Amino acid sequence: MAFTRFALRGGAFCSVLGFTWVHWKRQPLRLAFILGAVLFSTLADVLTPLYSGRLVDAVVTGAASDQVAWDAALAAFWTMMALSLGAIIFRHVTFMGVVDLTLKMMSDIASAAFFRIQRFSSDWHANSFAGSTVRKVTRGMWALDLLNDTLLIALFPSIIMLVGSTALMAWYWPMMGVIIGVGSLVFIAATVTLSLGYVAPMARLANSWDTKLGGSLADAVSCNNVVKGFGAEKREDARLVKVLAKWRDRTGRTWVRGTVNGTTQGALLLVLRAAVIGFALFLWSRGQATAGDITFVLTSFFILQGYLREVGMHIRNLQRSVNDMEELVDIHAQPLGIEDKAEAKPIRITDGRIEFNDVTFHYGAHRKPLYDRFSVTIPAGQRVGLVGHSGSGKTTFVKLIQRLHDLKSGQIRIDGQDIAGVAQASLRQQIAIVQQEPILFHRSLAENIAYARPTATQAEIEKAARLASAHDFITGLPKGYGTLVGERGVKLSGGERQRIAIARAFLADAPILILDEATSSLDSESEVLIQQAMERLMLGRTTLVIAHRLSTVRALDRLLVFSHGRIAEEGTHEALIRLDGGIYRGLFERQALELTKGLVLNDS
Repeated sequence: MAFTRFALRGGAFCSVLGFTWVHWKRQPLRLAFILGAVLFSTLADVLTPLYSGRLVDAVVTGAASDQVAWDAALAAFWTMMALSLGAIIFRHVTFMGVVDLTLKMMSDIASAAFFRIQRFSSDWHANSFAGSTVRKVTRGMWALDLLNDTLLIALFPSIIMLVGSTALMAWYWPMMGVIIGVGSLVFIAATVTLSLGYVAPMARLANSWDTKLGGSLADAVSCNNVVKGFGAEKREDARLVKVLAKWRDRTGRTWVRGTVNGTTQGALLLVLRAAVIGFALFLWSRGQATAGDITFVLTSFFILQGYLREVGMHIRNLQRSVNDMEELVDIHAQPLGIEDKAEAKPIRITDGRIEFNDVTFHYGAHRKPLYDRFSVTIPAGQRVGLVGHSGSGKTTFVKLIQRLHDLKSGQIRIDGQDIAGVAQASLRQQIAIVQQEPILFHRSLAENIAYARPTATQAEIEKAARLASAHDFITGLPKGYGTLVGERGVKLSGGERQRIAIARAFLADAPILILDEATSSLDSESEVLIQQAMERLMLGRTTLVIAHRLSTVRALDRLLVFSHGRIAEEGTHEALIRLDGGIYRGLFERQALELTKGLVLNDS
C-alpha cells in the first residue's frame, strides 16, 4: 500500500514535469540559451575556490617583494575577478531569459486552460464551483513561475556545482571527491524521499482544502442576496469556520512536516561538513595539502554547502509547485466531453426544420435511458410548446438540440444536417435562447445585448432593445447603454434582465428560437411587456417554448406533452383540452384551479 501511494505521488510529479517539458519544447532556442548561461555562470563558482587557494599559496610562499609570488597572486586575483564578473553577466542573462520563458508559458497555459474550461460539457460546469475552478487556474499559473525558477535557476546549477566540485576535488584527492560526491548524493536522496513521501501527501491534501475554501467563499459571496434575504449571515460564518478549521489543520500539518524535513537536512549537512573538514585536516597533517589547498577545499565545500542547503529548499519548492500545479494539469488532461469531429464544418440553417430520429440518450452513468428510440419532427417556422411534469424531458430536449450532450444512438437533424457532425459553435450561434433566469455579464448594457452579434452597430443594438421593450428603461439610466449591470446582472430587476435577454435574441436574428418560460416570476406589468416582445420575436422562426405556465402556450401552433422521456400527447391547446383524463388537461385544470383560489383569497 505504501509503495502504491509513493508510485501515485511519483506519477503526479511525472505528469506535471511532463506537462512542463511539453511547454519548454515550444521555446527550444530560449531554453537552450538559458541552460547555456546557467552552465557558464555556475562553472565560475566551481573554479573560484581553486584560484582562491592559489592566491593563498602565493601569499604564504613569498613576500610581496617576490616578483614570482606577486605575479602568481595577481594572476589568481584577476582570474577570480573575471570569473565573478562572468558569473554576474551570465546570471543576468539567465534571469532575463527565464522571465521571458515563464511569462510566455504562463500566458499559454492560462489561455489553454480557459479554452478547455469554456468547452467542457454543461455537466462538468454543473458539478464544479466557479470559484474553485478559478483558484485552480491562478494557483497553477503562479506555481509554474516557482517551478521554472526551481528547475532552471536553482536545481540545474546545483547539479552542475555538485558534479564540477566533485570532479575537481577528485582530480587532486580522489578520496575527497568520493566523500563529497557520496555525501551529497545521500543528502539529495534523503531530501527527495522526505519531500515526496512525507511532505507531498499532506501538501496535496492541504491544496484540496484550499480549493474548497475558495469555492465556499465564492458560493456565499455570489449568493449574498439569498443570505441577506434569510438573515443567514451567522449561519454562513459558521459554515466557513468549519471549512477554515479543516484548511488550518491540513495546512498546519504540511508546514510542520516541512519544518521536520528542513531540520533533517540540516543534520545531514552537519555530518557531511564534519567529514570534509576532518579529511582536509588529515591531508594537511600528512603533508598532502598546503594552506592554499585547505583554502580551496573549505571554500569549495562552503559554496557547495550553500547549494546543497538550498537544494533542500528547492526540492521542497519543487514539491510544492508540483502539488499546486496538479489540478491545473488535470484540467488540461480531461477530455472536453463534447468535442467536434476532425472534419466538422459549420452548419447552415436556413429554414429551421428539426428532426429527432430514433434518439436514445441517458445521463452519465444512469442505466435507464431518458429517451429510448425517440422520434419527432418539428417543421420549419412552427411554434411548439413543450409541456409536462418536472423531469419529463422538456429541458433535455432543447439541450440535445444545442448539442450540450451527445447521444447514445440515433440522430438529430436540422435542415437535414446531423448536428453531431457539425461545428458546435456554428450550431449554437444559429439558435437564440432566452432563459427563465437570464445571466448577464458584468459589462455595459450595450455589450450584453451585442453579445449575440459583437459587430452590431449602436443603431442595431438600440433597435433590438426597442423590439424587446427595453429601450425606455435603458435610456432612463444615468449612463444609458453604457451602464454596468453588476455580476450576473444583479443591478437590474428580473423583468429588466429578461428584456435584455430578449433584445440579445432579437439581435442574434437566429432561425431557431428557444424560450424557457420567461414570465413565470414577474410582475404583471413586466409580464405584459415581455409577452409582447416574445410574440414579436417568434415571428418567422422555428420556436420551442418550455412551458411552466400553460396560459402562455395556448396560442402556439402545436403542443408536445412529455412524460418520462416520451411524447404522451400532442396537438393544439383546443384539441388537448378536450381529452378526458389527458395529462395536459389535468395540468391546465390544476393551474386554473390554483389561479381561481388565488383570486378568491385576494378578493377576501
